[in-house]
Amino acid sequence: MADPIRNTIKRIFNADSLTIDFLNEWFDDSLYITAHTSGSTGSPKAIKLLKSDMLISAKATCEFFNITSDSNLVLPLSPNYIAGKMMIIRAIYAGAKLWIESPSNKPLIQDYGMIDLLPIVPSQSEWLTTGCKYTKNIRNLIIGGGVLSKKQAADINNLKINAYATYGMTETCSHIALRHISSEIYQTLPNFTISIDNRNCLIIKSNEMSFEELATNDIVNLIDNNHFKWLGRYDNVINSGGIKIFPESIEEKLHGIIPYPFYITSEQDDKWGEIVVLCIESEPINTEYIIDTIKKTLDKYQVPKKIIFIPQFSRTESGKIKRTKF
Repeated sequence: MADPIRNTIKRIFNADSLTIDFLNEWFDDSLYITAHTSGSTGSPKAIKLLKSDMLISAKATCEFFNITSDSNLVLPLSPNYIAGKMMIIRAIYAGAKLWIESPSNKPLIQDYGMIDLLPIVPSQSEWLTTGCKYTKNIRNLIIGGGVLSKKQAADINNLKINAYATYGMTETCSHIALRHISSEIYQTLPNFTISIDNRNCLIIKSNEMSFEELATNDIVNLIDNNHFKWLGRYDNVINSGGIKIFPESIEEKLHGIIPYPFYITSEQDDKWGEIVVLCIESEPINTEYIIDTIKKTLDKYQVPKKIIFIPQFSRTESGKIKRTKF
């Protein structure tokens, strides 16, 4: 084992084979790390990220949360994905201690003392708010990899934890902006600024990262060059009778109402152009009851005109549902 890896591993506890494999890749002579996109908005693809870009991203997060050599970090996510890789790099950059856990929906399985940063995905939040004995030890929590529902956010907020939802992508080496879960507004990290294009989609700018400027397919309400509100994906927008409808906004309202995995999509329609369609992962159930229930929650134009039951959704390797338009 090379000296840099041997020295690093002294501060990484319970390192598994995936962690060791990543460290070998990190300390080799290549300028790049190979990462994979999630595949939630298209086919998963391998991309090469500059190690220098990843260090810049790690530095920005460490500065935001004041991560130093005295800090204690926990990683309950796989190093196969960018979120896991970046936590390891943050620990390397800051010289912090890092505890590795096998990914599961029950993170924080033991007492690590005070935790300066813990990253999770939304599906892991329920355990932290209902069954975990060590939640009180979390100083900073970041949640990424999917949209956090209002209920999940409220439950975490009740814990009085300093918790943030993240905005970013593999191409940006993890998040470039954070939103406290009590707010709807994202704030960019140091050395990132933003603007929008003619679609109202976010453009990310950096004077340090190699990409300099990156156009996204995320429609936002731009507040200034460091703050924005995320509305939804351009790819998912439904134009029904001239009204633009954001599926993500409907899904947020319906979380906790529909007791099955679901998503909102669209179908071509001669009269409206597109209509809102609700897809539910289930055998057929009483649709009249569902419509009556969600009519009380949604605006008139958001109410699905059709419900489709699918026995099993297609999902990415990381568990995200793949949407289908009909």
